[in-house]
Amino acid sequence: MTKTITLSGPEQKAKSGNTEKLIILLHGLGADGDDLFGLVPYFADNLPNTHFISPNAPFPCDMAPYGRQWFSLQTREEYAILKGLKIAEPILNNFIDIKLKELGLEDKDLAIIGFSQGTMLALHTVLRRDKPIGGVVGYSGALVASHTLKEELKSRPSICLVHGESDEVVPFDAFSQAISVLQKLGVEVQGYSREGLAHGIDPAGMQIGIKFLGEVFNKD
Repeated sequence: MTKTITLSGPEQKAKSGNTEKLIILLHGLGADGDDLFGLVPYFADNLPNTHFISPNAPFPCDMAPYGRQWFSLQTREEYAILKGLKIAEPILNNFIDIKLKELGLEDKDLAIIGFSQGTMLALHTVLRRDKPIGGVVGYSGALVASHTLKEELKSRPSICLVHGESDEVVPFDAFSQAISVLQKLGVEVQGYSREGLAHGIDPAGMQIGIKFLGEVFNKD
């Protein structure tokens, strides 16, 4: 079964030596865990009690001779992406459960930072978990098959979405659509558009994420 696949990737212990929170970073198509791990020093300075891990996606990228993927994007129709998400979902859930148990933490102590298809997977998965995690920062992503969410929604974590208005990979329309759907379903969501930004994360977007996660982790 796919859920038995074990994920691994670069990891950093809490700077303070006191682990109270966990952040999992989910990279985009064709990258690996090292790609988003470059963000960790910036977030760790502001979240010293947080353990970070950026797992490599479970499957080799089928569109390049290098890199990893959470699911294939060779066919970009919604049904195909949803099929891939349903395969990746139990893999991520299993990884979350393992890391939380390993660190002695609860769902509310976890946040996920996603980029592109990493954001798609994060949103798909955590909204369907039995217990809400602390929050999600989603960069340049989308809420896939949003019409299925009303029947499948189980938890409402805090969500922050950041998207470049000039994104040529994941259309900017996906940003406003995701916010609209989440708001209608009673999910607490913040949205920030970045003028002139293509498919990426800029310094302002990082600061937005840092501020959001600080607020999420200080709720309790």
